[in-house]
Amino acid sequence: MAVHEALKLHITSDKFIIEPSDSNVNELLIIDRVSQDISLQGNKGQIPASAITRTIYGQIADNKLYITMVEAVLRTESYYFSSTYDLTHSAQRLANTSTDFTSMGLLERADQRFVWNGHVLREFSQQPELSKYSLPILHGFICIQSNTVNNKQFEYIVISRRCVYRAGTRFYMRGLDQQGQVANFVETEQLVLYEGQKCSLVQTRGSIPLFWYQRPNLKRMPLPLISSLYNHMDGFKRHFDDQVYNYGKQVIINLVNQTGYEHLMEKALSQTILNSQNLNIRYEPFDFHQMCKKMRWDRLSILINNLENDRRQFGYFMQNKDGKVISQQNGVFRTNCMDCLDRTNVVQSMIARETLQEQLQRLGILEVGSKIEIGSNLDINLKNLWADHADTISKQYAGTGALKTDFTRTGKRTKMGLVMDGWNTAVRYFKNNFTDGFRQDAIDLFLGNYVVEENEGITLPSPFRLERDWKVISLPIICLVALAMCLICILLPSEHFSEQVMYLAFWGGFAFISLAAMYIYGQEFVDLPRLAQSKVKAE
Repeated sequence: MAVHEALKLHITSDKFIIEPSDSNVNELLIIDRVSQDISLQGNKGQIPASAITRTIYGQIADNKLYITMVEAVLRTESYYFSSTYDLTHSAQRLANTSTDFTSMGLLERADQRFVWNGHVLREFSQQPELSKYSLPILHGFICIQSNTVNNKQFEYIVISRRCVYRAGTRFYMRGLDQQGQVANFVETEQLVLYEGQKCSLVQTRGSIPLFWYQRPNLKRMPLPLISSLYNHMDGFKRHFDDQVYNYGKQVIINLVNQTGYEHLMEKALSQTILNSQNLNIRYEPFDFHQMCKKMRWDRLSILINNLENDRRQFGYFMQNKDGKVISQQNGVFRTNCMDCLDRTNVVQSMIARETLQEQLQRLGILEVGSKIEIGSNLDINLKNLWADHADTISKQYAGTGALKTDFTRTGKRTKMGLVMDGWNTAVRYFKNNFTDGFRQDAIDLFLGNYVVEENEGITLPSPFRLERDWKVISLPIICLVALAMCLICILLPSEHFSEQVMYLAFWGGFAFISLAAMYIYGQEFVDLPRLAQSKVKAE
């Protein structure tokens, strides 16, 4: 006996009534919502007109899609954990804690900004006795190198911690939210370990701290728009109150262009900083592309020189082999470009190198006044590490490796590097327009920004059952048919050349018009997130 393939669910205040869609079946399966009794009855008009009616289908497909989303997040590169060391805190934060803090479980004492499985462990976190079963997971980048300089061996470690607040993909997560959290916020710490001594330097990156968005629309670079719905100063102050509390004084290194559409962002940020009158913030704009055009990457030294006084004033954390704190870092460089990726990676690696030289001198590994020798094993290792770091952070946000990593790896720009940048730019274009909506949903689902309702798809609408406009279906079909006809005209030419040209012009015109229409209505053709997270995303 076959099973009914199509069913209708009728919902009343006291009953679930399931009706087969087959026209030759005249029976109802009735479930009493109070007594839980189940009965099969003939269809005698028991279904009231006030009942909510839904077709039962799609639940398995939706469940598979949710599972695919979770798997997609877990397949992303670079999750880390330690059962003995707290990866979520910097060395300085750990050194300034009490014995009560260190007696807590790793999840309980972890910096929740960087715990990526916090939603998964939410039930465990409410029961301290389960702390030994709760392992916080970090997402970002970790690399440990062993280097030898002047016959002295030391460990060089870079840890980048990606923040869970306002996490997401390149074009769907930009700027601030109302809590002052920014997109693509990453805390990067470099550590030097030598004969029991420890040195640490922390830098941060994060999206321009204003309410702005840059939705994909099939254009290579969508125009960024500054929102008028929110109080920018309020969000800005919330963000930097938190940053100053966690890190001390701030130098904002803004690497965006000071011409074109990026100039609007630079102008808005500089004006907001000026109006804030925050004495703990200094602003350092640097038009990266203008200053380094025509392969003049040596001009980055201008920026590094401008930052030298701040770098020395901020210092770095140092602890001797007895555990005594020798010095502390009292400020950070907060670097951003539009994506906080390619330009940001280059500048952060250069700041890290300057401080590393100073740390190695203080530890007695390098002689006072000497620098890391260009072409040495340490120099090569550092460049490769920071290039790998750039690629990893970029893949997590933009979907591809970083641009400009040839400079990070070799210290100069190369033609092959330009070719690879072109390839990565093309891949970014495809992913940002046609796959990032799904990836954004996957991140929101994993982090608990979206919680699946128990009755989703039954009494509540499924977020995946959205009807798209006719243009989304018809225009690509018209374009493909027109292109196919153009190809046929070329492969099977007409006896008369003029007739062939006429056919090509006709179908080519159709293809062009349909492509132009898709370009004009670009936002309707991109892969949009379905799991709404917040008002900011819905704009």
